[in-house]
Amino acid sequence: MNKCDKCGKEFHSPESLEQHKMASHPIEESRKVLSEEQKKKIKNYSIFVVIFILVVGSIGYLVATSKTLPPVSIQGHIEVNPTSHVLKEPMKLEIQKHMLEHADGSGPPGIIINYNCEDYECESDLVENLELFSEKYPSNVYITPFKNMDAKIVLTRLNKIEILESLDEQKIDNFINRR
Repeated sequence: MNKCDKCGKEFHSPESLEQHKMASHPIEESRKVLSEEQKKKIKNYSIFVVIFILVVGSIGYLVATSKTLPPVSIQGHIEVNPTSHVLKEPMKLEIQKHMLEHADGSGPPGIIINYNCEDYECESDLVENLELFSEKYPSNVYITPFKNMDAKIVLTRLNKIEILESLDEQKIDNFINRR
């Protein structure tokens, strides 16, 4: 005999029992447990989502915390010279890279003094004092603003960088004269 475990009624065939369950106990019968395959798919999907969030979050964190500084290599440079050794507008990075290779396109390696007075509080004579270095070393020193740079003053030469919090003429002279 086929007996319903919900109400105790007995039926002659399994088909009759099944029809009774669907007609008399539909709510209980409609709640089915997930199959093992469905559980596995949900688990795999959840793992994928967590890993994806971690990877995207890590990339976002690295981008947000990385410093923006001038280049120190010539990779990606273009064969163009700046209009002057003292610029009032930022020098393109590709040109900075070219000047690190050789000043004025054929001279000795260039030294670039970048400053950021938009994001940092600069003394009223800072830019003028920096510009004096291009007069003192006219063959290979460039002075240029650098928007959004994560420092007030940055000195660069090929494969070398020095970050300054304030004007330090001795450090700048030493950086320029170092070979």
